[in-house]
Amino acid sequence: MALNIISNYAANVAHRNLSASDEMATRSLSKLSSGTRVVSARDDAASMAIGARLNATTQALKTATVNVGQANSMLQIADGSMGTIDDVLVRMKTLATQAASGNLSDTERGFLNDEFQLLNDEIARISSSTNFNGIQLLGDGGDVDIDFATVGAGTGADLTNANGFSGFAITDNNFWAADDTDDGLADNTFTIDITSGPSNSVTMTVTAAVDDATGTYSQTIDITSYVPGNANEVGVGEQATLNFDEVGLSLSINNGIGTILTAAAGGTDWGANAASTEASVVSMDVDNGQHFNAELDFQIGSNNTAADRLSITLDKVDQTTLGIDSAAIGTQADAQAAIESVNSAIDTLQEARANVGTYQNRLDFAGQNLATTQENNESARSTLMDLDVAAEMTQFTSKQILVQSGVAMLAQANQMPQNLLRLLQ
Repeated sequence: MALNIISNYAANVAHRNLSASDEMATRSLSKLSSGTRVVSARDDAASMAIGARLNATTQALKTATVNVGQANSMLQIADGSMGTIDDVLVRMKTLATQAASGNLSDTERGFLNDEFQLLNDEIARISSSTNFNGIQLLGDGGDVDIDFATVGAGTGADLTNANGFSGFAITDNNFWAADDTDDGLADNTFTIDITSGPSNSVTMTVTAAVDDATGTYSQTIDITSYVPGNANEVGVGEQATLNFDEVGLSLSINNGIGTILTAAAGGTDWGANAASTEASVVSMDVDNGQHFNAELDFQIGSNNTAADRLSITLDKVDQTTLGIDSAAIGTQADAQAAIESVNSAIDTLQEARANVGTYQNRLDFAGQNLATTQENNESARSTLMDLDVAAEMTQFTSKQILVQSGVAMLAQANQMPQNLLRLLQ
């Protein structure tokens, strides 16, 4: 081989090998620092693709496990409230059994019936208020509000402050939350009628139109005492509250209603029954998310298939479903009938509670399967993607030695042309 000073072939060869060794050492270093065998697609494109899918599946399974836990928590809340309702029903049966005995008079039964009805109302409250993140679990609930934008929008006299109506309040959410046709609650309305009676008496009737199976309800109370000059006259700057519990409303009245009451006491009706006017319609508004939803789907898998979802069906356990909404023990006959009603309610409640327990057990198994599947997916991803640190460290050490050797040889190759200078001296 000829010796020359223009081209340093040996240095070029050393430099090329040094560059290759340095690149291999750098790749090895990136693997060691990241802990993964596949840093980029050029390392192993197939493994990277499979590993990415396995990682996405694993993360989704972790979230699905959380979903299962939340579903179980939801059912636990439902079961706890059902347990309380069961305790209430046991007490109601005790009262009904006591009232059915012939040694009591209707007066004592009246005392027992007072507690019986309050317990019945408590069942309604529990079923209405039991929810998980706003999802009703045992019956309809939610906050029903009067849509004040439509007050006075009817064809008759306005239910406004000028006519003596200071405000309205919902006292029974369950009563107004009905929406059988799922068209919103705008068709749940009420009207007010103030009517003259014998001996200058005055009554107020609230008629409620509710979108349910029955449709129309009404309650009338005597308000003669509020007529100006009578005992409960509402003075200037004063207010009074009229409770219409049977239709779930309370009305606040002010001094402005005096003119209407005076006219009614004189024989001129005001409102729906009057020949010349009709009370205004007031519509309701409600958060539809507070309605009972019998079927809930929980995502317990990582894919969009029916097998990756669990549908949970809940049962209502409110007064109507339990069949005790009209139960009473004020008489011996009523008490005897109430025993049967409460017995049936207990059976219905236990069926609903057993249904909840069945789903809880199924969710437990679903959770166990998710844990096993997640573990196996993690293992498969690890096999493809995780780095064998010991083996890679061995290779890195070898590549480091090559780099050091390459640097030394490049220095020697660069020194070789210096020897030719001696021939020129």
